[in-house]
Amino acid sequence: MVTQTAANLQQLRDSALEHLWVYLREPSDMAEKGEPAVYVSGEGVRVTDAQGNTSIDAMSGLWLKNVGYGRKEIADAAYEQMLKLTYMPMGTTTEPTIRLAEKLAEITPGDLSRSFFTSGGSESVETAIKLTRAYFKRVGEPARIKFISRRDSYHGATAGALALGGSSLYPRGDYEPLMPGTFHVPQPNFYRCEYGSETAEQCAERCVQAVEDTIKFQGPETVAAVIAEPVSSPMGAVVPAPNYWPRLREVCDKYGALLIADEVITGFGRTGKMFACEHWGVTPDIMTVAKGITSGYIPMGGAITRRNIADAFIGSQRVSFRHVITFGGHPVAAAAALRNIQIMEDEELVENAARMGAYLLDGLKELQDKHPMIGDARGLGLMCGMELVRDRETKEPYPADADLGNRLTSGFQSNGLILRGGDNMNVAPPLCVTASEIDEIISTMDKVFTQVSRELG
Repeated sequence: MVTQTAANLQQLRDSALEHLWVYLREPSDMAEKGEPAVYVSGEGVRVTDAQGNTSIDAMSGLWLKNVGYGRKEIADAAYEQMLKLTYMPMGTTTEPTIRLAEKLAEITPGDLSRSFFTSGGSESVETAIKLTRAYFKRVGEPARIKFISRRDSYHGATAGALALGGSSLYPRGDYEPLMPGTFHVPQPNFYRCEYGSETAEQCAERCVQAVEDTIKFQGPETVAAVIAEPVSSPMGAVVPAPNYWPRLREVCDKYGALLIADEVITGFGRTGKMFACEHWGVTPDIMTVAKGITSGYIPMGGAITRRNIADAFIGSQRVSFRHVITFGGHPVAAAAALRNIQIMEDEELVENAARMGAYLLDGLKELQDKHPMIGDARGLGLMCGMELVRDRETKEPYPADADLGNRLTSGFQSNGLILRGGDNMNVAPPLCVTASEIDEIISTMDKVFTQVSRELG
């Protein structure tokens, strides 16, 4: 095990505070707490820091360590490709990139069959935005430039993707004005339904109706696409009722808009199906992917289109899609992705996600029964979440001065569990997780909830 001496670790931390932007952290706060933490190794669902402390990563990094840490097979596949070829001349490609596109056409729903590769999720969504607008110009409907997305959603950090997102967890004020022509409708979150629905199905129907009403108000001839996450992450694994996605498909077909499924988080087994849209038998027009495609071993993503979308850019009278991502389709990343998918298939990790996800959700429901601060527990496969409230009857959240998120996160970490606390929480361990490891996760969460509840009275 590689560890650091106290002096070396402090030098690393000082250097990070001086030279590194650590995501979502502020340097003076980290310095006060003796952070940032520095991790050096991982195996399965566990990671070890520079001081030798081992924790269960119940967030899979950032929803992406699907096959777990320490998979030498993926490193070997990348290394072997590096010895052969590490890039390609402009306008050409490589065998692993072709094989990956072929594999994705095989495993994605319906006639999704052509992949535009990127370096990650934000670029995949940005590609989908441009591809959609370019498509409608090719088919003679240039007025279709508007996008409909949902409140309490997240689609990425680039300017276009951020405009589609609607989460207060990722405020956009610093970057406005953002891309015009984006409109947000309610999230089909029955626990917080904006319409006060009596059932999850009624909430879903009313949320789809909001999409249709927005299309009609804006003018159907101007709406290019509706984009949505099959299971939404910012508010803690919001799973829509079964009628939601089929109805969304119907509305898009009725008015000629494309349906974009953002499967950056949900794709590659996370929800107990290879792709979450399969739960509802829906094929989107464009699917965005990243994260689990390589289990985070190398940056990789893509926008996968149905055949009719791709065909609009083919032929002597057509103009090619003028969009380039420098590292999109990188042969080393493609080789890693292929090996990653093979591991998932050989070890039946998608099926394990379904089984262990049900077991995890049962455990979260038991915690909900025990701890009044847990207002709702929900999930699909190994994408689970919960919402914490000060009062179950009113669903009143904890006030900011309760410092709930930091209390929970610190408590989890000190007990060997990596999990971000807050009003809305996600619990999403790697797909290789076992029942005994889930028992550890639930036991630790129980201990920390008990402690924090006592602190908050």
